[in-house]
Amino acid sequence: MRNPTIAGLLLGLSAAALSGADWPAWRGPLGTSVSPDTGVPTEWSDDSNIAWKTRLRGMGVSSPIVWGDKVFVTYQIGRGTMRPGRHPSLVQGGDPLSAGEVPLGGSRPEDEASATLVVAALDAGDGDLLWESEMRAEGPLPEVHQKSNMASPSPVTDGERVYAWFSTGQLAALTLDGRPVWQRHLGHDYSVFDISWGHGSSPALHEDLLILLCFHRTSSYLLALDKRTGNEVWKTDRATQATSYSTPGVVDSPGGVEIVVNNSEGVEGYDAETGEKLWQFTEANRFPIPAPVHSNGVVYLSRGYRSGPYLALKTGEKGDIGEADLRWHVDTGAPYVSSLIHYEGLIYMANGMGIVTCVDAETGERVWQERMGGVYSATPVAADGKIYLFSESGDALVLRAGRESEILARNKLSEHIIASPAIANGKLFVRSDAYLIAIGTGSN
Repeated sequence: MRNPTIAGLLLGLSAAALSGADWPAWRGPLGTSVSPDTGVPTEWSDDSNIAWKTRLRGMGVSSPIVWGDKVFVTYQIGRGTMRPGRHPSLVQGGDPLSAGEVPLGGSRPEDEASATLVVAALDAGDGDLLWESEMRAEGPLPEVHQKSNMASPSPVTDGERVYAWFSTGQLAALTLDGRPVWQRHLGHDYSVFDISWGHGSSPALHEDLLILLCFHRTSSYLLALDKRTGNEVWKTDRATQATSYSTPGVVDSPGGVEIVVNNSEGVEGYDAETGEKLWQFTEANRFPIPAPVHSNGVVYLSRGYRSGPYLALKTGEKGDIGEADLRWHVDTGAPYVSSLIHYEGLIYMANGMGIVTCVDAETGERVWQERMGGVYSATPVAADGKIYLFSESGDALVLRAGRESEILARNKLSEHIIASPAIANGKLFVRSDAYLIAIGTGSN
């Protein structure tokens, strides 16, 4: 039995990841989108306070991760399969294009679908490409929408290997210098990845387990693989076919480590050691995209979709729980895509209408709300008393964290940004359609 101590449960990362020097997963070292770094930039533009800007050979919406002197990112070269008909839009009651919501990479080519999936490493100091590892996209290609592709899941690292997952179900473990360790194709090994608009969940680490959420239309299961070999450790199948685009949360609880899952039927908790389902809160949601965030035994979560509910619940629950068992529940107002962030006792969120909201984490009561402009798909990040919000049009808000609404800076990059940024070594690492950009030259 693994010992569920704090040091052992923080995404299975070594103590080095907690120093603030690294950002080893989509939501950072603690799974909270918060960095302990100081001196993180407040102001920048296309031609100021930019350490480097490196063009990527392909597109994606996965977030960069950072370990030591390397930045890792995934992308797709070539074209996948575009689902016909209308595509999802965050902007409601207006023109998405004029509001800043545009397709990934602009207009897509209409040639035959064929793609290569890539994991790449860049030098964190100067942006030079260190290596690329490629594999051909195999099996039925997912039908995606205009703001996603097969490189939607973000990679994760434990400081020894990088684990990269793609929307076909293909999964690769690589050393930090790019040597292959093992590969799996879950779409072949278990069932085809057939969720509407393409798989988006990122892998999570817990000690020696790689946790993979595969809640799709024909088969819904939670899977734990041995991160060293790729072999199955446990697999939990759901009785009903729920769907989810969310990344599982790895959280501490009085009874051990739990895997918290946001899905179309509600919110559920699973035992990280065995995959046993522990509890569930039933609340239907059509497109559950946001991921949970946790602090001091409480999980905070936006359910997703259009101005959906958001809530707080205690870890360690058992069986069916109702709304009366939650810490609090707000029926509407949450973002469609981006996740909540908890920072210094407050919850921050930004939606597709440019509305930024601050909520008291203890009570769920609104502290302030402002229409600040922008279309936000990226999840906010925080460091050094500041909240960072990157809009799709490349505009970024830097807010002073606190119970009063205060904008410290409005910054602009001439880029289309959907992916959430990373913070490491006093820099912001931002991924656009075409570039990976390091913001920060040692001067704010």
